Amino acid sequence: MDNSKAGHGLIQWHGTTIVGVKKGGKTVIAGDGQVSMGNTVMKPNARKVRRIGEGGKVIAGFAGATADAFTLFERLERKLETHRGQLLRAAVELAKDWRTDKYLRNLEALMIVADAETLLVLTGNGDVLEPEATESGTITAIGSGGNYALAAARAVSDYEEDAEKIARRAMAVAAEICVFTNDRVTVESIG
Repeated sequence: MDNSKAGHGLIQWHGTTIVGVKKGGKTVIAGDGQVSMGNTVMKPNARKVRRIGEGGKVIAGFAGATADAFTLFERLERKLETHRGQLLRAAVELAKDWRTDKYLRNLEALMIVADAETLLVLTGNGDVLEPEATESGTITAIGSGGNYALAAARAVSDYEEDAEKIARRAMAVAAEICVFTNDRVTVESIG
């Protein structure tokens, strides 16, 4: 998918790799800091992972068009308020709006969101995906370096128990391979 152009022909700013790891009672979302416009690095230290919702009980990270992602963060925060912090319900309601609303359905971003119990991937197609839990934990990744981060996290999770160490190693591998991912990592955790 060519993420460099919006439907109206303007070049979009993009943020790329996010990984989510749930293991040992701890959930971590990590993301790189690179924002690209076409093939140019515009900002190396963007913060694409943050706490949202009342009391920061939800963590979220985005990959895709930066302005679009901020719009989705705001919408998810409103849904969390409406549904009293119930992440799954708020995510489903956001996904419905994202799929059906004329303005929202043109947004180009993916999100990984989590609270103490749940780890989800949200897409503009109206998908709310819960990654499969295995003996090694629950792992998901999105963005241009997502497949690299996912593979690395799965490999490391077989012998590493700390969710944050898994996420950081996965991001380091993605940064070494993906030109749209850098090594300036932001990590948020719950648990």
